[in-house]
Amino acid sequence: MLIALIALTYFKRVASGSVGLPYRARKTLFSPAERSFLGLLDAAVGRDYRVFGKVRIADIATVRSGLGASARQAALNRIAFKHFDFVVCRADDLSVVCAVELDDASHNRARARRRDRLVADVCRVIDLPLLNVPARHGYALPELRERFRSCITPASTVTSTDAPHPASPLAP
Repeated sequence: MLIALIALTYFKRVASGSVGLPYRARKTLFSPAERSFLGLLDAAVGRDYRVFGKVRIADIATVRSGLGASARQAALNRIAFKHFDFVVCRADDLSVVCAVELDDASHNRARARRRDRLVADVCRVIDLPLLNVPARHGYALPELRERFRSCITPASTVTSTDAPHPASPLAP
């Protein structure tokens, strides 16, 4: 009887395609720090905006036309497997208003710094504001709210003559 049960279980797994696949479920979408920050970010942006997490850069940025097939594929490959930590969209039409990167200690590594430069460059080229927030144990809601508002304010309403949407770190 036990052998029959084991065989039945095995054949069900084979039929469903789960045998041999190297995957396992994650318990949660976000780390505890990311989840905590998401709650604060939701409060900071208010009801006029919605926050989405782990959005692929390639879902926000497309490769411009006019490139050859090889150059186009190379450009797509640079962003295809990278994601923004969070993307803030208008609640009414889900248009993207800014990307948010939560920068923990891993962002001090050379590879992460190269990735961060690419993300900042893509945001600059597609004219998407980027809000960089250093990871820490606690955040002040009013400060985060103000940084978000400053980040999404159009350049024409800002007195500075700097780049339209500079990366905006949240001071520790």
